[in-house]
Amino acid sequence: MMSASEERRAVAAPDELATWRKRMREELIARRLAAPPQDRRNWSLSISLLLLHGLPWRDGLKLGFCWPYKGEYDARPLLRTLRERGVTIALPVVVQRGEPLLFRHWSPGVGMANGPLGIPYPVGTAQVDPEMLLVPLVGFGRAGDRLGYGGGYFDRTLAALEPRPLSIGVGFELSQMDSIFPQLHDVPMDAIVTEECIRLQEHGTLQELTPQQARERLADLAQTRSQVARLNAHTVPHSMT
Repeated sequence: MMSASEERRAVAAPDELATWRKRMREELIARRLAAPPQDRRNWSLSISLLLLHGLPWRDGLKLGFCWPYKGEYDARPLLRTLRERGVTIALPVVVQRGEPLLFRHWSPGVGMANGPLGIPYPVGTAQVDPEMLLVPLVGFGRAGDRLGYGGGYFDRTLAALEPRPLSIGVGFELSQMDSIFPQLHDVPMDAIVTEECIRLQEHGTLQELTPQQARERLADLAQTRSQVARLNAHTVPHSMT
């Protein structure tokens, strides 16, 4: 019988990769749901504390998060503190299959409807262009590669937004894998936060950092992306000169 790493190396064709990812997705979700609810609550609290101290929050920041699904990390207790700090909160909306996500403002009490998979989204609130995303992890690899639910929505969204938001993968340590066998369209996370630590993706690998180190480096990354976006916006195409 092949080991897990040997099985991954054997995956080559897209159809084989899709089958392997589907099986891994099912196994990892089952593993997450099998964890005692109190453990998941404790892990979520630990993640929230790391996020609170390890990300570059500021007044006016626009944050996208996801409604918890099938035992995922639950960010909602953290959001009250962030809203008090002036952070704007938004939830994703599936506009059309195969298209990037749209984000709408969310706060407790806004009107909600059920989207795909029965996950709620805001109705009739203002559209928000997020500067940071808390992205749920079904699984994650040692290079910051993310296994999601298979729709590709976050990959398309991150590729479409300019400047690209900080992407913070959030999940439990039990979701860690050697690799998801990433393809060209798979966008790695800028950071992975679990109940154990904060890991930043640098040069194709994850490095564990202190909250202060993570906060400083992510702030620098966001500033660099904003500067590049401003330069690109003011660059006249050669065809117009």
